[in-house]
Amino acid sequence: MLVQFTSPKNEYLAPKNKMKFTAQQIADALGGKVEGDPLVEVSNLSKIDEALPGTLSFLANPKYAHFIYETPASIVIVNDDFIADHPIKTTLVRVKNAYVSFAELLELYKQNKGKRSGISSRAYIAPSAKIGQNVYIGEFVSIGENTSIGDNCQIYPNTSIGYDCKIGIETILYSGVKIYDDCQIGDWCTMHSGVVIGSDGFGFAPQESSDFRKVPQLGNVIIEDQVEIGSNTTIDRATLGSTIIRKGAKIDNQIQIAHNVEIGENTVIAAQTGISGSTKIGRNCMIGGQVGIVGHITIADKVMIAAQSGVGKSILVEGEVVEGSPAFGIREFQRSYVHFRRLDQLVKRVNQLERK
Repeated sequence: MLVQFTSPKNEYLAPKNKMKFTAQQIADALGGKVEGDPLVEVSNLSKIDEALPGTLSFLANPKYAHFIYETPASIVIVNDDFIADHPIKTTLVRVKNAYVSFAELLELYKQNKGKRSGISSRAYIAPSAKIGQNVYIGEFVSIGENTSIGDNCQIYPNTSIGYDCKIGIETILYSGVKIYDDCQIGDWCTMHSGVVIGSDGFGFAPQESSDFRKVPQLGNVIIEDQVEIGSNTTIDRATLGSTIIRKGAKIDNQIQIAHNVEIGENTVIAAQTGISGSTKIGRNCMIGGQVGIVGHITIADKVMIAAQSGVGKSILVEGEVVEGSPAFGIREFQRSYVHFRRLDQLVKRVNQLERK
């Protein structure tokens, strides 16, 4: 039965006028010190190489240091240890870590823009679903039976959430996210457009007739708190039990995570990585783009895997750094790569010696 809620229409709550902040207010918020005019005001943010008057920028990468001498930005956040080689026209706010401080300001700026509110009359919400307070549910969202949505969630148009799901508080599901039945998502999570959570794992049993029989995938996906997942990433449900993404993990766009995988707390994974079934990845790992990881292995805590590596066996040493395909210790890889680059010259020398 189609149930339509005609309560509050969608509204976008944003300040009518841009708020202005002085250099001193920004310094106070960040625990920094002003160098220049403490009363100069800004109302927007900008990159240092594309800045405009009235904007706030930052300098964290020394490669961009030359821009600070000519930037029209009214305020620039810099590290405490920044030393100018030439006179600077703009006002500086010195902080311990310019990049982290600017990220804090971006978050404040995002919050200041406001949130959407209300439930669209064109959304479908099952009668047994439980919807928290201050939730936004956009057009053509579908929420299944016995699913619960936590307070202050933002669910954007064309998102589908199946039966018996649980979405925690303050979680954002952007347009086109698909959550299959029985999956759980924690508090303060973000799922970007096109994310699919809980699709079937790739389980097929070969038959004597040379075809394949599908193995039912009866488990689910559990995503803990403060996880962010990029666009068009797929996380498969477990065959039995759960595929688990632990608290604080950050997963980039276009990543495939197979059934029964476990990703440890605060692990980050860059785009186009594929992780095969039943692999366990530890805490605080860093995995580069286009990495391939085979199934049924274990990767220790704090391991770093360079981009385009192929991991074919367990990495059991905490903090190990690997590269290559198959992947092995990065220093050994780099030494081997030097020899590989010279392989053609070495072959010519061997041939010359053989002729002699």
